[in-house]
Amino acid sequence: MSSEPRPLTFSFWRMLRLSSFQIGSAMGDILVTSIWNRVMISQFGIPAAPVSLLIALRYLLSPLSLWAGYRSDTRPFLGMRRTSYIWLGRGLMVLSLPLLGWSLMRFSAVHELGSTADGIGWVLAVLSSLLYGVGTLISGSPYLALVRDSAPKAKQGLAISTAETVLIIFFAIVGISFSLWMREFDPLVFWEMVIGTMLIGGFFWLFSIWGVEQQIRRQKGVTLQQEMAQEAQRATGSLVATMGRIWQDKRTRRFFVFLSLATFSAWAQDAILEPFGAEVFNLPLARTTRFNSYWQAATVLTLVGGAYLWRKRPPERQRGITSGGLAVMAVGMLLLGGAAVSHQVHLIELALLLFGAGFGIYTFGGLSLMAVMSSDKEAGAYLGLWTISVVVFKGLGTFVGGALRDLLLLSLSLSAGTGYGLIFLLEGVGLVTAVFILSRVDVLGFAREMGRLLSRSEVQIASAD
Repeated sequence: MSSEPRPLTFSFWRMLRLSSFQIGSAMGDILVTSIWNRVMISQFGIPAAPVSLLIALRYLLSPLSLWAGYRSDTRPFLGMRRTSYIWLGRGLMVLSLPLLGWSLMRFSAVHELGSTADGIGWVLAVLSSLLYGVGTLISGSPYLALVRDSAPKAKQGLAISTAETVLIIFFAIVGISFSLWMREFDPLVFWEMVIGTMLIGGFFWLFSIWGVEQQIRRQKGVTLQQEMAQEAQRATGSLVATMGRIWQDKRTRRFFVFLSLATFSAWAQDAILEPFGAEVFNLPLARTTRFNSYWQAATVLTLVGGAYLWRKRPPERQRGITSGGLAVMAVGMLLLGGAAVSHQVHLIELALLLFGAGFGIYTFGGLSLMAVMSSDKEAGAYLGLWTISVVVFKGLGTFVGGALRDLLLLSLSLSAGTGYGLIFLLEGVGLVTAVFILSRVDVLGFAREMGRLLSRSEVQIASAD
């Protein structure tokens, strides 16, 4: 058998199967970042800052993602490059969910006594956040690398975009389902959600990737030993040396800054969106739980529409699309801020739909650019770096949004409408700034250097934007 791998063919059904992995991801994230935080802040009266910090904790541990991506490039674990790391991480996430349920039960008990202080409850919440965060990070970049491995070069951006589209689809589905499942807080119903997430999410985390890595290897016509021998020949040193070389490229640094700012600005609303509806407009839990579903449903529509409209567009040409999506997101945030300040509840859904539509366009373009801004031989390391950018600044955005809410409303005693309005305004400004930074990233130069654009005609086509 030749040691050179055969060209990989595109499999739509394999891509859908890999994407079903995101069903469990959506269930876990809605439970942790939509329902748990709303109950803690609005139901129990706990300040947003510590709640946001716990949600952000998993993102702040993101160097683990870089380590896991590099290890999955260079060190098989239990006979597999990607799969074992993914299952290890998701197993930790499953173990974290009962701790989350027990922590909420503790806070519920002390709340009935008129208190918010419970040391055991906070210890359980911290342990749950740590396990969930570490599990997410260990499995995240190997999963994206497996998705990228599953497609030929021209379809890698589409493969990653499809996986993220399915995640957002199920954010909307799970958000609506959970809002109908628990219209008002009930400890027993919350436990039902925890157990349901463990069983259903755990099943799809196993089913979606079972045997896929071996199937890809057979299709390429290589064994694990041959694959690792090829990686060893291309390896250029340790993780530190590899990342040092990657970071020396100013295109990589600028793309990291762009991705970080865009992510920070987009997710600063994450922990405060449901409390915003409760505190400014006195909306019930069932309605605020659907806020995420509104913008995520719009995201799905534009992602699916974008995949159809731009399916033949090479991923190297997605910069303009990405910038357009960010601009639409900024308009949505500014409108949401206006709704908060003017106390116009009927504008909320329109603002969230605009934000979500822009997010879908940005996601389609941005994920394609992530695939382009990664070399074949160090895909895990590059995707680990982009994962760090996304998860750290998603976490920072989540925490800063909650901290700003406490500063403006509790310390400066601004009205709820004014305080939330200022936060949404700052998010819009950050999104516009990210557009400017992206315009200074030489995507085509990077693609040409990494061998994605081989001829002058390809460069001219990719430069058409």
